[in-house]
Amino acid sequence: MTVPSGRRERKKAATRQKIADAALRLFLERGYDAVGIREVAAEADVAVTTLFAHFASKEALVFEQDEDFGQRLTRAVTGRAPHDPLVPALHHEILALVQHCTADSAAPVWGMIDESPALRAYEESMLVRHAEALATAITDDPALSQTPTASRTIARFVIDAYALAREAADPQAAVDEIFRMIEAAWEVARPSRPA
Repeated sequence: MTVPSGRRERKKAATRQKIADAALRLFLERGYDAVGIREVAAEADVAVTTLFAHFASKEALVFEQDEDFGQRLTRAVTGRAPHDPLVPALHHEILALVQHCTADSAAPVWGMIDESPALRAYEESMLVRHAEALATAITDDPALSQTPTASRTIARFVIDAYALAREAADPQAAVDEIFRMIEAAWEVARPSRPA
């Protein structure tokens, strides 16, 4: 997560984290469906309006790193050196994200998500949103010269790599295998170069 620089931003980030930590603790102790928003706000010692100033929904409390996830993927496109290849940058970022979410400490959270239709639906919509943002970053990069369709396709492949690898017995091997296919697809989609 990006560290805010100003005092006000740091206080807002600390409040957000306090709310997310309280929510996750309650959800894991009692179950996601058994905990209400008012209980989370009380546990975090904030008003319900403060909670909603930081999180748009109850589901967003579980995916509090959502914004960071999306930013990391778009930065993999926009933050690379002008002639650095795209697919290895995305491969590196997806591998780091998968390693984070498949750590032993994350297992209870993913178990809770898998058991909740509301959380699974939220995750699906979140991943679609990230795929669209990633596609836009790829399309907008003049050095990549991709059509919107090719950009959206590659972005969806990248997001699917994350989802599939997270569920694999060997997540790193899965990421590597999937990215070999993404690299091949990227090569096919690249505009032909003048001779």
